[in-house]
Amino acid sequence: MEKIIIYQVFTRLFGNKNTTCMENGSLAENGTGKFSDFDAKVLKRIKSLGANYIWYTGVIRHATCTDYSAYHIPRQHPAVVKGKAGSPYAICDYYDVDPDLADDVDRRMEEWESLIARSHNAGFKVVIDFVPNHVARQYRSIAKPAGVQDLGHDDNTHWHFSPQNNFYYCVDEPFVSPAGQGYMESPARATGNDAFTAHPSINDWYETVKLNYGIDYNDWAGYPSGHFSPVPSTWVKMTDILLFWASKGVDAFRCDMAEMVPCAFWSYASAILKSKYPDILLIGEVYDPQQYRNYISAGFDYLYDKVGMYDTLRAIICDQWSTNAITQQWQNVDDIRERMLYFLENHDEQRIASDFFAGDAWKAIPALIISALLYKNPLMIYAGQEYGERGMDKEGFSGVDGRTTIFDYWCVDTLRRGFFDRRKLTNDEKKLEQTYQKILGIAVSERAVNEGLSFDLMYVNHALAPDQYAFIRSVVVDGKRETLLVAVNFCEYTKAVPVNIPSHAFSYLSLAEGDVEAVDLLTGDKTMLSLHRDETVSVSIPANGGVVLKF
Repeated sequence: MEKIIIYQVFTRLFGNKNTTCMENGSLAENGTGKFSDFDAKVLKRIKSLGANYIWYTGVIRHATCTDYSAYHIPRQHPAVVKGKAGSPYAICDYYDVDPDLADDVDRRMEEWESLIARSHNAGFKVVIDFVPNHVARQYRSIAKPAGVQDLGHDDNTHWHFSPQNNFYYCVDEPFVSPAGQGYMESPARATGNDAFTAHPSINDWYETVKLNYGIDYNDWAGYPSGHFSPVPSTWVKMTDILLFWASKGVDAFRCDMAEMVPCAFWSYASAILKSKYPDILLIGEVYDPQQYRNYISAGFDYLYDKVGMYDTLRAIICDQWSTNAITQQWQNVDDIRERMLYFLENHDEQRIASDFFAGDAWKAIPALIISALLYKNPLMIYAGQEYGERGMDKEGFSGVDGRTTIFDYWCVDTLRRGFFDRRKLTNDEKKLEQTYQKILGIAVSERAVNEGLSFDLMYVNHALAPDQYAFIRSVVVDGKRETLLVAVNFCEYTKAVPVNIPSHAFSYLSLAEGDVEAVDLLTGDKTMLSLHRDETVSVSIPANGGVVLKF
């Protein structure tokens, strides 16, 4: 099975070529990307990076300050919208797509379906967000299929909690937005980040409303209690939404804040979804390691490895932790390691090259090699990462925070040049892109990565810490053993190191002793290695880089 490499694009930013970049600018001022920007040429370039899944972030229609009332799309009040473009995680119609992304607003769903088809033709599986925990304050579907009732349609608003309500209510209290006046909601509904108050703060997800899956968070006993029989109304409605998008050809769902929704729902929904679409994937945003196995048992194929491997690699890149910590992190999830999704960037995290992270995209190359080659599990790349995007623009809502905005109309310069005006890429950006292509190419093409066993060498190579890390991958292909010796260096200078290969590694991987010719898959350079149990081989590792020696 080919290793999964997900390429995440923030859809409205990706193809935007308008370089006005006015802080808090409107769509008319700053422009927006479109579904049509992902033509065959663009998809081919993304494919050349090694990606085989593409995650179109922000497809489903969400709250925005842009007026589409001429197209009979309800307007949203600015007091419950973040930024001019709005958060893609404040869904206002689960059965519609974002009109910003369409060339012809009236045919926006057709344009989305065409993009799915183009993506499939280009060799991609298509991923979209499923946002189950919350919706926009002014949620109202105009595109729902016949017979479908809106969320909250039958709610008893006199009850704080009822298993058959879709929302939670602050009875007899009007909602007060921390972002402005004029928006009316009474009684107030609980806010998406579990703020059960009519007065959420500016730091709460005030633009959203918490969905009710049958959990009474303010039970008389003082702890949350589940009420799952009969099946809560929200379960049925949200499962129907998953089925709707799967019927459009979506291959995978990245499930936003999955751990804020009970496992019981995921067991219910995943069973129904996978009975009809057995190849579909569920990727869960789960941050509590104690809950990982519960969510996998509930039907998730993959989970974010954020608080483990991401946090560890980030700390090593920033010279805060030793490479020894990598071993500890994969051991913590050893039984489910192939179900953990690795990444170094996404829309929630600061860019590697930002002042808030490493300040230099090259410093993350050793971490990329580890993330791509250590195990068979998936890897995700965020668009622009391969060009060293810094995310240091002051776009609007979030200000300068090292992230690429998800709330504003904006042009990401590295993406504009990387995909639409490549003559203006710098030599360094081109070199970085080529480095990503080589590493990810190895990840998807080498059988030792896709099928082989992995052996961490650090327990007999203490001297490699805190800046180097080494492991071996091996597999038998057509009766011949193929082995990769991988070593990385987080230092700013080239380091020649002795790497001990213990007897246990020879036995576990069925390695033969003797002299072999190895080729570095990153450079093409050849070298001779003398392989013997419990002896060392000398490896020269470039600064902020690595070697992938195949023999």
